[in-house]
Parts: sequence; structure tokens; C-alpha cells
Amino acid sequence: MPVPEHAFANWRLVAARVERGWHTQEDFTAAYDDTARELGEQARISVRQVRRWESGESTWPNRDARRVLEEMFGCPLEDLGFRRPARPTGRRPDGSEEKLEERDVRRRTFLGLADAAPVLDLDALDHLTAAAHGARRYDEGELLGHLRTALDDAARADGLAGPHEALPTVLGILAAINSAARTTAPGLRRELLVLGARGAELAAWLHHDAGAPAPSVAYWHHQAKEWATLTGDGAMHAYVLLRQAQATDRTDAARMLDLARAATTGPWTLPPRPRAEAFQQQARALALTGARIEEVARTLDQAHTALGQAAPPSGPASCTGPLGDGYTNQRLMAQSAICYREAGQSERAVSLFGEHLATAAFAPRDRAFFTAQYSGALVAAGEPDEAAGAAMEALALAAGTRFGQVLAELHRTAADLAPYAHRPAAREFRQRLGDLAVT
Repeated sequence: MPVPEHAFANWRLVAARVERGWHTQEDFTAAYDDTARELGEQARISVRQVRRWESGESTWPNRDARRVLEEMFGCPLEDLGFRRPARPTGRRPDGSEEKLEERDVRRRTFLGLADAAPVLDLDALDHLTAAAHGARRYDEGELLGHLRTALDDAARADGLAGPHEALPTVLGILAAINSAARTTAPGLRRELLVLGARGAELAAWLHHDAGAPAPSVAYWHHQAKEWATLTGDGAMHAYVLLRQAQATDRTDAARMLDLARAATTGPWTLPPRPRAEAFQQQARALALTGARIEEVARTLDQAHTALGQAAPPSGPASCTGPLGDGYTNQRLMAQSAICYREAGQSERAVSLFGEHLATAAFAPRDRAFFTAQYSGALVAAGEPDEAAGAAMEALALAAGTRFGQVLAELHRTAADLAPYAHRPAAREFRQRLGDLAVT
């Protein structure tokens, strides 16, 4: 049976609302009413009205509502998925000039997100709408497979081209899951929400890597845990706790440690690979809190023990496959080097990075991130020229894709290299990183 037309949302309005920080329809209704009062408009809206706008029933709002919506989003209503009523006309122009003007307006003002991250431009919107509306072609029996494939493709796109490329598609997939789950049979609904938890966790990561505000990241982590709880997927709930720990700023090491410990000690069982990663994250948090190096090392030993219990991967790692299947010994060793760097054991960190980054085990994003960490360890070890060289290598991998975590680490290295700014290698790296920040 085909999925009902009304089960698919107005993706443009959904994306605009979420990116503005109005994560629920209730949030949006309250913001709308506040704006209406500021404009002196009497009309108010209900959550039911928002639901209609975000469904396939995106009818043209009345004059008062148009004024409020344009004030809230700073863009034409057509950019929010509303369709202007057709007007009779005696001529049929090809509309080419109007289309060019519309594209130009969208490039400059799309969703009013110039100061937000990530920015969804016109091409990104095309990806979002294609991911969501493409699901209409599938019967219920085929829908899950289509969405699973689309989510895996989006995750791979992130690894190759960065979060700004993948995020619109992931938001479209999540909107499709959320809408379809309301009208489908219970069995398929559960499977959709299981997949939705994976997608929501990926959306949290993409927002984090793109530099979005913390509440946006937290919203998607919360959504992932909610769906994992509804479906009884305890391992996924624990995995999201791990990912929250990884997204926690290093200046809040106590929270990082609490989250990582909860992933391994709560009423759930993580599979061996993500369990190993959770122990490694605990070790990093311990190092940041100033724990003794022996405790850091013991926790890393727990990570190695857990990883040793893992069965060999049955195939290539994917977003929708077994949790943490991409976590390998090489990755654990590189992350162990980060732990030793945080613990002030810079020479040991440099040795581990040098040994394991010499392999071809890492994809471009991971290589860039670990190389950026390596550059910081080299500065601490008193090797500023080598540090600048490693930082330049990481920058070359991350500049075009804007891998956010890589660039954050490179800014940290740049700060560490400030005392060596007179040296040619350090000066060149700091200049190139500064040039990137203004492009």
C-alpha cells in the first residue's frame, strides 16, 4: 500500500523551524504569537495549524499570517514551502527571468540563516526535499529499505564532503520517518523509529561538527534517546550517551566522564566495539580531570579487553549496521594517543601517533582529525616546526570540507604555536588557517 500523501511534511518549513531553534511545533507556535504581538497583529495560531502547514496541506496563509511568517524567517513564503494561489493570466511567459531572480534571492537570504551554522543553501535544500519526497515512490514494504540506504549514503557523504553536504538529506530522512511512523502499521512503525534513532544521532553529530549551537545538538541527542527508549533499544540509548560524551567540550570533563561511564554501567549492554570506545572516552575524561596516569592506563586496558571480545565485522561499517562496527584497534590506538596528550604525556602521544598514522587505516576525516591532534602533541613535545608541518597536512584535508572538529583542533594548535610565530613554518600555518576563517 502506498504511503499516504499527507504523511509527508513540508520539508522547507520543518527545516527552517528546526534550524531557527524552534524544535517542536509548540515552540514555533509560541514564537509566532510573540511575533504577532510585536507586529500588532491580532491573529494567533494553534499547534493544529502548524501541523497543517507542515503536512502536505501547505495552503497559502492569510495576509496577517504571511506578514508574521515573513518577519520570523526573513524570506519569501515560497522558500518555506507554501504555494501561492495561481492567478488567471492572458499570457504565458517562460518565467526565466523570474526564476533567476528567485534563485538569487534564495542564495542571499535563504531561511535567514546567515549567522547560523550550518547554512542550508539552495543546493542543500534540493538534497533535503529530494530525500524526503523521494520516499513517496515506495510502498510501505519498501520504504524502510529506501530510508536505510539513503541514511547510509548521507553518512558516507559526510565522511567525504563534510556535514554541510549531508545534513539537509538527513533532516529530510528524519522528517519522512517521523511523518510515516504516524500512519503506518505498528511493526513497521517500530522499525522506522529504530532507524530514526540512528538518524537522529547522526543529525546531532552533523550539527556538532558544523558548529551549530549546543541546544541544536542536544535536541537531536534527546530525540535519538527518545526513539531508542520507545523501541526498547537499550544499546542505542547507551551509544547516544557515548556520543554525547564525545560532543562534550573538553572544559567540562566531569560531565564527559559521567556520560561515558553511564554508557557502560547503565541498565543496558553495549556491544564490544562501542563499549571499547566508551572506555576510551572515560580514559580521556579522566586525563582531563587530572587523574593519575595509572588510572588512565587501566581504563585504556579495559577498552582493549572489550575490543578483544568483538567478533570480526561481517562487512563494511555503515550508519545503519551493527553499532560501532567501524571501531578498530588502529582507531583505539590513535584515540589512546589523544588520552596521553590530555594527560600531559606528550612524548608518548607523539610516539603512538607517529606509529599509527603511518598506516593507511584511516579515512580522510579521521586522518585529518588525528593529524590535527598529533600537531598539538608535537608542540607540547617541543617540536614546533614538525607540529606546523602536521597541522598543514591536516588543514589540507579539512579546508574544503570544513570538518568542524578538525578545524577546532587546528585552532588549538595555532594558539599553542603562538610563542613560535616568528618561525617560518608556524607563521605560514597560522596565516593559512587565518585566511580560511575569512573565506
